[in-house]
Amino acid sequence: MVAEAKVPGNIVFIKIPDSFARPIGDFLVDPAIPLPVELGRNAANVADLADLADLSWEMLVAGMLRFLAYQSEHEHAAYYRRFIFAVKPGIFNELSEAGILNARNKEFDIAEEIFLALCGLQPESAWPFVNLAVLHEDRADELDKIGKTELAEAVHDKAFAIYRNLLAADDPAPEACFNAAFFFLKQRNFDRAIELFEAYLDIGDDEAKLAKAREISATLGERRDRDILFKEAFDAIRLGHEADGLDKARRFVELDPGVWNGWFLAGWAQRRLCAFGPAAEAFAKALELGGDQVDICNELAICELELGRLDDSRRHLEQALRLETDNVKILSNLGVVARRQGRLIDAAGFFRIVLDLDPSDRLARQQLAELPAGASS
Repeated sequence: MVAEAKVPGNIVFIKIPDSFARPIGDFLVDPAIPLPVELGRNAANVADLADLADLSWEMLVAGMLRFLAYQSEHEHAAYYRRFIFAVKPGIFNELSEAGILNARNKEFDIAEEIFLALCGLQPESAWPFVNLAVLHEDRADELDKIGKTELAEAVHDKAFAIYRNLLAADDPAPEACFNAAFFFLKQRNFDRAIELFEAYLDIGDDEAKLAKAREISATLGERRDRDILFKEAFDAIRLGHEADGLDKARRFVELDPGVWNGWFLAGWAQRRLCAFGPAAEAFAKALELGGDQVDICNELAICELELGRLDDSRRHLEQALRLETDNVKILSNLGVVARRQGRLIDAAGFFRIVLDLDPSDRLARQQLAELPAGASS
């Protein structure tokens, strides 16, 4: 018995005598090929094996599995695979179940070792690689929960690398497309997720998964269309095409009336078109739906100011100011409302605060200059 190069794990190579050459079913043991042997966690070296009688099939299989986990392209890898399947024909399914069970129990190290061994044992199969990728995803989620974000990102990158390799194949496996779609969905890469769900619809054969892929891709497609519509509405209003932007904003609201952003866009377009009444109603709806209170309150207050509802305007501006006490825009608008209400000293005070925060604010300087001397001094 001759010890050879050490490999990951507590493994050594042995060469068996010619007398061990024997068939195992259709497989013939070749004594010329050294075998990796799992010695056990406490064994120091090959001398711990008193003689070949101490060897068991389990030790041989364990050694070859661990070896294949890290050196799946070794010159004797194909021989080791045939050896393992000859000794234990059902080992792939047996280990797959064990790996999944350990993963569910969050025994991540054990599960990872099992899935790596399966990847080496059957590299042409996508399943062990998919299971390994899902394991990395689950592990990254657990690390995120305890605040280890950098480590979680590193583990997440391992999952991404596996999916990238699986999807780079000429004919990606259906299970790779299906699971990778969920991976990209969690990353909010909706276009890629849709692409992969649609790929599964073309090549998959699991009815339950086909139904799920069809449902999610349809939902994501609708969301993608809404996102495009929202962006087009926003850009149109920003570029001064308020009527076109308002039309798109209204269509967005019809598709998703429970989202505050659409109501805000509709209000923004109408306010710029000087349709202050409808604009105020849209901003009030956006506020009701839990939108960004500072911006919505400010826009709503501007509409109320133009409609002569000065008390309402002041109330909404004060609500925004409580959230952002140094917001120059809010302070300036409070000054304008105070001036309209005849509270000139208050108005001057607001404009001075604005100028303290931003000495270059021309509107505040102009407003302050227009106030009577007694109020602005």
